[in-house]
Formats: sequence, C-alpha cells, structure tokens
Amino acid sequence: MKKLLMMVMMCLPMAVMAQNTWEMAEEKEGVAANPDQKYLAGAVPVVDGRVEFRATIQAPGKNARQVYDIVKAYMEKMTTEKNQFEQSRIVIDEPESGRVIGSYQEWLVFKSTALNLDRTRLFFNLVAECSDGKADITLTRIHYLYEEERDPQAIKAEDWITDEQGLNRKKTKLARVSGKFRRKTIDRKDFLFNKFTELLK
Repeated sequence: MKKLLMMVMMCLPMAVMAQNTWEMAEEKEGVAANPDQKYLAGAVPVVDGRVEFRATIQAPGKNARQVYDIVKAYMEKMTTEKNQFEQSRIVIDEPESGRVIGSYQEWLVFKSTALNLDRTRLFFNLVAECSDGKADITLTRIHYLYEEERDPQAIKAEDWITDEQGLNRKKTKLARVSGKFRRKTIDRKDFLFNKFTELLK
C-alpha cells in the first residue's frame, strides 16, 4: 500500500505539469486560431472623436528634404494607381515645412468573383509631416460610399468601424456587416504604413 501511495505521489507532479502544459498549448492555439485577432479592440484609434491612424516612420540618415521628396513621390504615385478615382490628388504641398497632404478616393474590394463584386468607395486624407530622420504619417477623414451603383449609402468611419460599431458585443469577433469595412480599412492602413517604412529605411 505504501509503495503504491509513493508511486501515485511521484506521478502527481508530472500529471499536473502535463495538464498545465496542455492548457498553455490550448490557450496559445486558441489565440492563434482567431483570424480576427489583429482587428479586435484597440485596432481602430479614435482621436478627439475622429478615427485616425498615426505612425512615426523612421528614416535613418536622411534629412528633412530627402524624407519629404520620397514621401511626396509615393503619395503622387498613389493618385494614378488603378484602384484610384480621378479625384485623388495632392492638396497641400509645402516642401519648406516638410508637409504634404493627399486626398484619396479609391475602391476597397471586399469580394470579387465572376458572380459577385462587393466593394465600397473609400475616402481618406493622408497627412505627412517630414523632418530630419523621420516622417509622421496620419490617415484621417475616413468615410465610405457603399452600394453606390444600386442604393448609395454614405458612412463615416466614426459611425461604422470603431470598437463599438465594428465588433460584436463581447469584442471577440468582427461585426457581421461593418466588420468587413473595419478589416479592409486596417489592411489598407497597414499596407501604406509598411510601404513608407520600406521606402524610408
């Protein structure tokens, strides 16, 4: 009996350790398995009542004018890309202060198949403040024109993709309808900020 008891006691820590390891693995797997994780609470910042995405992009070894020239060149290139409307343009160009602002209208595509094209027109301003060694980039004044070919709906980002509107009640998933706007807007922001990072490195 004593021998059996000792064996049970020796095995107990190993069993507890195995259980803890399994629980940790399960928790890790659960987080990784959630495809919405990067789009959940906090992913859409609201500044003074307005949805704004901001980033400081480092430009090591470059002076303010060099940073400005690189940023402006890409912002101008954006206006002629195939997803852009003719209204996309540079609206403020101040090389002396290092400030450049672009106003953009472009297609944001949710789904494109032979039988179904689901998209919205996305409006936003891109503001760049360039200085020695960095560029402060802000994506702001975001709104949408959805179903414009059938039943046009003008929607402001503040009313549609914030944590309150773009997520379910528990903040664990994207909302059924507005969630796709939130996802694609974040993806577009990530693409642009990553592009500036690549150009300025």
